[in-house]
Amino acid sequence: MVPFKKHGSTILLLVLVALLFIPQTGMPIKVFFNRLISFSPSEIKVEKRETIHDFDWQLEDLEGSNINFNQSIGKVTLVNFWATWCPPCVAEMPSLQNLYDEYGDAVDFYFVSLESPETLEKFIQKKGYRLPIYIPQEQLPNGLETNSFPTTYLISKNGEIVIDKEGAADWDSEKTKAIIEKLLAE
Repeated sequence: MVPFKKHGSTILLLVLVALLFIPQTGMPIKVFFNRLISFSPSEIKVEKRETIHDFDWQLEDLEGSNINFNQSIGKVTLVNFWATWCPPCVAEMPSLQNLYDEYGDAVDFYFVSLESPETLEKFIQKKGYRLPIYIPQEQLPNGLETNSFPTTYLISKNGEIVIDKEGAADWDSEKTKAIIEKLLAE
């Protein structure tokens, strides 16, 4: 019993690290910690905002229907790049679902993934999400390129990128809703 008292914290740390490497326990632990450190995303200062000029971008939904991103010209739009294997992506999904539930009729939402439709469908059904998920059919438009998951862009009606957030965030916050309300009123 004495060795455990002396090395108890080291043993607990080693057990936690070992659990992180087991897929069945590692993913939930990583998601939990990402949710703990997720905060509201910040608005980009007006003078530092980029504007998207090319909205011509082909996407396919999970049913195989093609759409073009140019249908969102003149609308407030949220684009989220994510993956089912990405703990920060999974961590922020509940807040994005809540935001979509509240603003889905007023804001165009695009949840974009490079994974197969089968993998994506299985994930959203398991989690109970009702999000518009798309697979890109061509290269991303200028201004929406990313090498990091998750990356989320909130775009104004005139094409300005108002939020450019890499990593997990709390999208269901009053701060984010205030930004969206302001954009919708413009």
